[in-house]
Amino acid sequence: MKQLSAAVILLAALASCAPMTPQARIARNPEKFAPLSQPQKDLVEKGLISRGMPQDAVYLAWGGPDRSFEGSNEGRRSERWDYSGTRPVYTTNFFGGYGYNGYGPYGYSGFGFGPEIAYIPYRVASVWFVSDKVEAWERVR
Repeated sequence: MKQLSAAVILLAALASCAPMTPQARIARNPEKFAPLSQPQKDLVEKGLISRGMPQDAVYLAWGGPDRSFEGSNEGRRSERWDYSGTRPVYTTNFFGGYGYNGYGPYGYSGFGFGPEIAYIPYRVASVWFVSDKVEAWERVR
Protein backbone atom coordinates (compact mmCIF):
# COMPACT_ATOMS: atom_id res chain seq x y z
CA MET A 1 0.00 0.00 0.00
CA LYS A 2 2.85 2.38 0.84
CA GLN A 3 4.43 1.73 -2.56
CA LEU A 4 1.16 2.51 -4.31
CA SER A 5 0.80 5.80 -2.36
CA ALA A 6 4.38 6.77 -3.21
CA ALA A 7 3.78 5.98 -6.90
CA VAL A 8 0.61 8.09 -6.97
CA ILE A 9 2.40 11.03 -5.31
CA LEU A 10 5.31 10.70 -7.73
CA LEU A 11 3.00 10.64 -10.76
CA ALA A 12 1.09 13.68 -9.48
CA ALA A 13 4.34 15.57 -8.97
CA LEU A 14 5.57 14.69 -12.45
CA ALA A 15 2.24 15.65 -14.03
CA SER A 16 2.34 19.06 -12.33
CA CYS A 17 5.74 19.73 -13.93
CA ALA A 18 4.53 18.98 -17.46
CA PRO A 19 4.21 22.04 -19.67
CA MET A 20 0.63 23.09 -20.37
CA THR A 21 -0.25 23.57 -24.04
CA PRO A 22 -3.03 25.77 -25.45
CA GLN A 23 -4.98 22.60 -26.29
CA ALA A 24 -4.75 21.40 -22.67
CA ARG A 25 -5.88 24.82 -21.34
CA ILE A 26 -8.80 24.82 -23.83
CA ALA A 27 -9.82 21.33 -22.71
CA ARG A 28 -9.74 22.42 -19.05
CA ASN A 29 -11.58 25.71 -19.71
CA PRO A 30 -14.19 25.18 -22.48
CA GLU A 31 -16.35 27.98 -20.99
CA LYS A 32 -13.55 30.49 -21.76
CA PHE A 33 -13.03 29.17 -25.29
CA ALA A 34 -16.69 28.99 -26.42
CA PRO A 35 -17.49 32.76 -26.52
CA LEU A 36 -14.44 33.64 -28.66
CA SER A 37 -14.89 34.54 -32.33
CA GLN A 38 -13.70 31.97 -34.89
CA PRO A 39 -10.56 33.99 -35.85
CA GLN A 40 -9.67 34.28 -32.14
CA LYS A 41 -10.24 30.55 -31.63
CA ASP A 42 -7.90 29.79 -34.54
CA LEU A 43 -5.17 32.01 -33.06
CA VAL A 44 -5.58 30.58 -29.53
CA GLU A 45 -5.27 27.00 -30.82
CA LYS A 46 -1.92 28.01 -32.39
CA GLY A 47 -0.73 29.74 -29.20
CA LEU A 48 -0.97 33.21 -30.78
CA ILE A 49 -2.62 36.43 -29.61
CA SER A 50 -3.75 39.66 -31.30
CA ARG A 51 -4.98 43.12 -30.43
CA GLY A 52 -8.56 43.22 -29.15
CA MET A 53 -8.54 39.71 -27.64
CA PRO A 54 -10.06 39.31 -24.16
CA GLN A 55 -7.90 38.25 -21.21
CA ASP A 56 -9.40 34.74 -21.26
CA ALA A 57 -8.12 34.23 -24.83
CA VAL A 58 -4.61 35.28 -23.81
CA TYR A 59 -4.75 32.91 -20.84
CA LEU A 60 -5.76 30.04 -23.14
CA ALA A 61 -3.02 30.86 -25.69
CA TRP A 62 -0.09 31.69 -23.39
CA GLY A 63 -1.16 30.59 -19.91
CA GLY A 64 -1.29 32.62 -16.75
CA PRO A 65 1.24 35.41 -16.24
CA ASP A 66 4.20 35.16 -13.89
CA ARG A 67 3.52 38.72 -12.73
CA SER A 68 0.74 41.21 -13.32
CA PHE A 69 0.54 44.96 -12.82
CA GLU A 70 -2.48 47.23 -12.75
CA GLY A 71 -2.78 50.88 -13.61
CA SER A 72 -4.62 53.47 -15.65
CA ASN A 73 -4.31 54.50 -19.30
CA GLU A 74 -6.14 57.72 -20.28
CA GLY A 75 -8.63 57.21 -17.47
CA ARG A 76 -9.30 53.57 -18.35
CA ARG A 77 -8.30 50.59 -16.23
CA SER A 78 -5.16 48.90 -17.58
CA GLU A 79 -3.21 45.79 -16.72
CA ARG A 80 0.10 44.30 -17.83
CA TRP A 81 0.90 40.58 -17.76
CA ASP A 82 4.56 39.59 -17.76
CA TYR A 83 5.82 36.13 -18.67
CA SER A 84 9.26 35.02 -17.47
CA GLY A 85 11.89 32.52 -18.45
CA THR A 86 15.23 31.57 -16.93
CA ARG A 87 18.69 31.61 -18.38
CA PRO A 88 21.59 29.54 -16.96
CA VAL A 89 24.75 31.34 -15.88
CA TYR A 90 27.79 29.11 -15.44
CA THR A 91 30.60 29.98 -13.02
CA THR A 92 33.48 28.22 -11.30
CA ASN A 93 34.00 29.04 -7.65
CA PHE A 94 36.60 28.19 -5.07
CA PHE A 95 35.10 26.35 -2.16
CA GLY A 96 36.23 24.40 0.85
CA GLY A 97 36.79 24.58 4.55
CA TYR A 98 34.66 23.38 7.37
CA GLY A 99 31.00 22.59 7.15
CA TYR A 100 28.53 19.72 7.24
CA ASN A 101 29.65 16.43 5.73
CA GLY A 102 29.51 12.71 6.46
CA TYR A 103 31.73 13.09 9.53
CA GLY A 104 29.40 15.38 11.44
CA PRO A 105 28.17 18.94 11.34
CA TYR A 106 31.62 20.55 11.49
CA GLY A 107 33.90 18.01 9.81
CA TYR A 108 36.51 18.97 7.23
CA SER A 109 34.94 19.20 3.77
CA GLY A 110 38.10 19.81 1.69
CA PHE A 111 39.20 22.41 -0.82
CA GLY A 112 38.85 22.59 -4.57
CA PHE A 113 37.26 24.24 -7.53
CA GLY A 114 33.71 23.45 -8.53
CA PRO A 115 31.22 24.42 -11.19
CA GLU A 116 28.16 26.35 -10.21
CA ILE A 117 25.03 27.09 -12.18
CA ALA A 118 22.60 29.86 -11.32
CA TYR A 119 19.35 30.45 -13.19
CA ILE A 120 18.63 34.12 -13.79
CA PRO A 121 15.02 35.15 -14.54
CA TYR A 122 14.24 37.47 -17.43
CA ARG A 123 11.09 38.80 -19.07
CA VAL A 124 10.20 36.92 -22.27
CA ALA A 125 6.85 38.53 -23.04
CA SER A 126 4.39 41.20 -21.93
CA VAL A 127 0.75 41.86 -22.77
CA TRP A 128 -0.95 45.20 -22.10
CA PHE A 129 -4.72 45.21 -21.54
CA VAL A 130 -6.98 48.25 -21.54
CA SER A 131 -10.55 47.60 -20.39
CA ASP A 132 -9.74 43.84 -20.32
CA LYS A 133 -8.81 43.71 -24.04
CA VAL A 134 -5.32 43.35 -25.55
CA GLU A 135 -4.01 46.80 -26.43
CA ALA A 136 -0.44 45.71 -27.24
CA TRP A 137 1.97 42.84 -26.73
CA GLU A 138 5.63 41.98 -27.21
CA ARG A 139 7.83 38.92 -26.81
CA VAL A 140 11.44 37.90 -27.26
CA ARG A 141 12.22 36.27 -30.61
